[in-house]
Amino acid sequence: MEKTPLIEKIRKGLSKDLETKLSKIYTPSSRFDEEFKGNAITFFTNENGEPYSLFIGERTANGSIKGEYYSRRIKKREGEKIILSHWDNQGKVSGKHPGFSK
Repeated sequence: MEKTPLIEKIRKGLSKDLETKLSKIYTPSSRFDEEFKGNAITFFTNENGEPYSLFIGERTANGSIKGEYYSRRIKKREGEKIILSHWDNQGKVSGKHPGFSK
């Protein structure tokens, strides 16, 4: 008798709490390594201090993230303020990329 495979949890994007955190303005052109609700997160900001790249999952020994990678698509601005944007899941990351280690 074969075991029934586990059904993988389907992610429907980022939580509202995480989206709220990522809608804030941070230090421009920087990297931030933090913990958020039990997950390690790393995000990068653009020249305006807006997060545009997010890695979420488990932090590896070299400081990278093994988990999911999201990129932000900014759709509409009014002056320097973002009016409309969304986060696209770009897939899994292995945590081995040397460019993202500390």
